Amino acid sequence: MIVDDSEAIRKVLRAICEGEGHEIVAEFPDGEGLLDCVRGARPDVVCLDYELPGRNGFELLAEMDHAVNQVAVVVITGSDEPELKGHAADLGAAGFIRKPFESAQVIEELREIAKARAIAARAAAASVVELAAPPIVRTEAKAAGTQASAGIVQAAVVSRTAVVVDDSGSIRLLLKGILEEVGIKVVGMATSGKDAIELVRRLRPAVVCLDVDMPGMSGLEALPHIGLASPQTRVVMVTGNATRQVVAEAVAGGAKGYFLKPVRPAKVEEFMRKLLRI
Repeated sequence: MIVDDSEAIRKVLRAICEGEGHEIVAEFPDGEGLLDCVRGARPDVVCLDYELPGRNGFELLAEMDHAVNQVAVVVITGSDEPELKGHAADLGAAGFIRKPFESAQVIEELREIAKARAIAARAAAASVVELAAPPIVRTEAKAAGTQASAGIVQAAVVSRTAVVVDDSGSIRLLLKGILEEVGIKVVGMATSGKDAIELVRRLRPAVVCLDVDMPGMSGLEALPHIGLASPQTRVVMVTGNATRQVVAEAVAGGAKGYFLKPVRPAKVEEFMRKLLRI
């Protein structure tokens, strides 16, 4: 689907998308009727203008992610506001393009989205259960002999397991798919920092992918609590805006690194293989 108040832009996007083998199922000059059409037609991709008559694209993006979270949205804008890309990504956008754009930019976004959708689809097909029964958590002695006999033990993380925390359903599903394709079992998912702390305390995953911006308790606020709940768990932040302040707070809180949104599978795979040595 293409949503833009400029007929000329809609024609250009149609030509590019059809050239990549996409069928255009609908076009809209504004957001009127868009959500109902998305629910009915279930398009793979929505090219969504940020500045629309009436409601802006971010409001529509948030509603689409909540209601139909397997639809990939590419936000397109003529604004030069630097924070828009990060904001769009945090709301669940799968891609971001600034006007005026070249065909190659749109094609690259469409191809990256196709890769991500294939991974997310495999993750959805593999399991319909988001939260499995908690695995048995082993305890290991800090050292053999006298320490073990003295009862000094430490709860161990469960090897190659992960918890994914993000308020965007599409991002949770994508990260789950990426992690499981490199051999990391996603044992739990959460939409808030508070729920993340409880999941980590109960499941002791080897790694947590933790969204920075969430309603209620943010990822940065939850980070030190997660460290206390499971000191051996490695936390990787997920954010659309890796500002100097965010990075500094994440490092100070014990995070091992961060992924930028929109999430690109190849980069996540490379980072996780290095982090867990797999």
